[in-house]
Amino acid sequence: MNYRKYFRNIIPVLLGAIGGFFYYNFIGCYSGSCAITSNPLMSTTYGALVGLAFTNFTTNKKKVEKNEN
Repeated sequence: MNYRKYFRNIIPVLLGAIGGFFYYNFIGCYSGSCAITSNPLMSTTYGALVGLAFTNFTTNKKKVEKNEN
């Protein structure tokens, strides 16, 4: 299997999840009125989704450049 392909896709998701948790921990909303930042699970999941979106964006850009050449 080509583990390098999966490694490139997993790292941004993990970094996004860590960033989402740190956002909850240091900046988050403790009053409970914020839907995403008042819950550590929600902020971590949101960060992982942002990392996933970044992964899909960069992967598609490389594929388009290869097809143009």
